[in-house]
Amino acid sequence: MVEPIALEGAVARPWWKELTRYHWLVVLIASCGWLFDCMDQRIFALSREPALREVLGSGVADAAVKSWSGWATGVMMISWATGGIIFGIMSDRWGRVKTMAVTLLIYSGFTGLSGISHTGTEFLIYRFLVGLGVGGMFGAATTLVAESVPARFRSLALGSLQALSACGNIIGSLLSTRIQPGQANLLFGMAGWRIMFFVGILPAILVIPIVLVLREPERWKEAKRQAADGTDKTKRFGSIPDLFRYPVWRRNLLVGVCLGLAGMAGLWGIGFFSPELISTALKGQPQGVIDIVRGYGTALQDVGSFLGMITFTLVATFVGRRPAFGGAFILCLATTIFVFNNLRSGTDAYWMLPMMGFAQLSVFGGYSIYFPELFPTRLRGTGVGFCYNTVRYLAAGFPPMLMYVNQQLIEAQVNEPFRKAATMLSFIFVLGLVALIWAPETKGKPLPED
Repeated sequence: MVEPIALEGAVARPWWKELTRYHWLVVLIASCGWLFDCMDQRIFALSREPALREVLGSGVADAAVKSWSGWATGVMMISWATGGIIFGIMSDRWGRVKTMAVTLLIYSGFTGLSGISHTGTEFLIYRFLVGLGVGGMFGAATTLVAESVPARFRSLALGSLQALSACGNIIGSLLSTRIQPGQANLLFGMAGWRIMFFVGILPAILVIPIVLVLREPERWKEAKRQAADGTDKTKRFGSIPDLFRYPVWRRNLLVGVCLGLAGMAGLWGIGFFSPELISTALKGQPQGVIDIVRGYGTALQDVGSFLGMITFTLVATFVGRRPAFGGAFILCLATTIFVFNNLRSGTDAYWMLPMMGFAQLSVFGGYSIYFPELFPTRLRGTGVGFCYNTVRYLAAGFPPMLMYVNQQLIEAQVNEPFRKAATMLSFIFVLGLVALIWAPETKGKPLPED
């Protein structure tokens, strides 16, 4: 089933007149699923250090806490990748809506259980299980939106879905200014980080409108019917080997993986360690002051992220996908190096972190727009999940690598080792620029079929 293309000279209605109430509901509910997913990520980023400091026991060295933080992040990214692949395949086979519901329950439920951790190992286990659901939500939500809305609204809808995810990060950051993760005995003798994780259970309520309101896209149902009635049994739904068997899908897959790795490693291996950068810059100040700066600083970082993804969406929609990615990766490299070498105070955090968030998250707006446009319906969920999540296996090594390089620079008595380690790893963004050499331009083209 191929999208109709308007004939040259035909009078076309404005794109917004093609939209129905259901189209808006699809975008809203899918965006909320990904928004709360990102709220969970922010809660984790702000709570991992005080959580591990408590569960590892009093007197634990700062270097040990940072090392465990790196491993906790790496473990979650590995499970995120695993969940993305598994549920990407399931979204092609089961359906987009069912997969969204299952992944939502997984990530919200195990986020709550993270709050009862009493050892470092237990904390890592719960974060691994959270990651399975977190990884599965993106592919199901973006694929559902891509296949449900009119073609002329697709890039704006997908870019808006990713941009609104920054609101989830902002919610998590603002929560931390009221429920300070580092505060002990905040409620019923529990530390703030435990309560933060318990709040992460609440998004499970969203499963009700997902099940009752959303329906599987007609494009997906038609493709399933044609597959059932057709004689070509070599073209399978949710088949990873098929992504590699056909040259066009193989090229698109490799391009997507390189683009995904550059942004994912840069964000999770460097950008999401902005709370630790703030702790480094404010070393010696009271923990309460550090928590407040971290909360508001990361919230502003997320405001920058929102604006970055909106900007990318507009550039990708009206100029093209490849120019948008090219400008974004150059900006990522420049701003990340600048911020990690110049943030020295709370005031700096409030204007530098938004700038870094604008750059680093802008490319994620591109992933939601571009990845669904690279693959046919029968492989779309699998391809999106593979590009967006498989790279986490590689990117998962970057948080522990950051801490390893930091430790090596400490032992070598290098000045400001954490800042220099982040600078060294920032050159991963160059990989995204190289991948654009082979990236197809999809602006103005229908979703592919085979």
